[in-house]
Amino acid sequence: MYNTNLDKLTDYPFDRLRALLNGVDAPADKEPLIMSLGEPQHPSPTLLMEAINKHADQWAKYPPIAGTPDLLDAIRDWLNTRYNLADGMIEASENICAVSGTREALYMAGDIAIPPQKNGGEPVVLIPNPFYQVYIGAAMMSRAEPVYMSATPENNFLPDFAALDEATLARTALAFLCTPSNPQGAVADLDYLKKAVALARKYDFVLAIDECYAEIYDQTPPPGGLEACQELAGEQKNNMENVLVFHSLSKRSNAPGLRSGFVAGDPDLIKKFKTLRNYGGATLPIPILAASAALWRDDDHVEENRKLYRQKFDRADQILGDQFDHYRPAGGFYLWLDVGDGEAAARKLWQEAGVKVIPGGYLARPDASGLNPGAPYIRIALVQEPEFISEALSRVVETLR
Repeated sequence: MYNTNLDKLTDYPFDRLRALLNGVDAPADKEPLIMSLGEPQHPSPTLLMEAINKHADQWAKYPPIAGTPDLLDAIRDWLNTRYNLADGMIEASENICAVSGTREALYMAGDIAIPPQKNGGEPVVLIPNPFYQVYIGAAMMSRAEPVYMSATPENNFLPDFAALDEATLARTALAFLCTPSNPQGAVADLDYLKKAVALARKYDFVLAIDECYAEIYDQTPPPGGLEACQELAGEQKNNMENVLVFHSLSKRSNAPGLRSGFVAGDPDLIKKFKTLRNYGGATLPIPILAASAALWRDDDHVEENRKLYRQKFDRADQILGDQFDHYRPAGGFYLWLDVGDGEAAARKLWQEAGVKVIPGGYLARPDASGLNPGAPYIRIALVQEPEFISEALSRVVETLR
């Protein structure tokens, strides 16, 4: 016997990619170039290991489930500065919980937000399409009905909440939103966020805003969910009802192996997060918590990070031009290229050019009409050095044009 909800989950995108390329060899005369995985390759800041070494005597201690006061204060101060929040809006002990990477926290949002029924029916989880695959895991394993909201060029690659019908909204328990979005790099403006927050409150569902790419942007810092809460609140404090935001050091600080992030927002929901994590959360060791606090307090390495990504997008602009409907994303570090058939293109690129990318359809699901909005695309991660990227994109053009 086992939980049959697992049967509703397809293979993870990278498992599907391995199956697609199984038995397909890259050309022997070309160095394989891996562009499928969004794993930052810039060096991690030196202050990371300095903080860990400084607190090496703390490995023998059980860490606090929600994070140390020092880390929570560092996160609060960063949120206040980054999003221009009023002093006192964020209470470190009430509105923030440290988590072992946001994958864990986004999944747990389903456990926290989804009841057995909502307004007499099966609860609904709203999912942007394409999406980070943890969202569907959270929905399926909590026995909810996923409703996919296609994010296409027609709606600026952001889900259209206004298109949802009343009956669906009445059953909605949880809505995921990613901004800047993965994979398209679209940024929700403040007006969009305010409308999403207002909708969540009107229909009493949890709005989970994945802001993990918020510090990887081209020109303008993307607004955040807590900014929207502040504008809607007026003079009130802590008016973050129904809203959770998720942040990580993986992309911001080139530290995916640190597995460190946080969730912030509605104090009642944060309290439930802490309760759940007491039973099933992976607690961050104290040296990791100390390193995390040091990273949240330092912005110099983050600005340098953005400069490096801008150089990579400059290379992409030069090589791709407007081919494959290429555009320079406002945030994130992916290219989202329309190649007609993403699966066929991914196979061809590996077989003929030795370039590994991921088919866009593997990051999405068919919508209500049966169409997969990611199927025409490939996603390319611009995480390697500029020369590596230039070579890879040149091969893409030569192979697919």
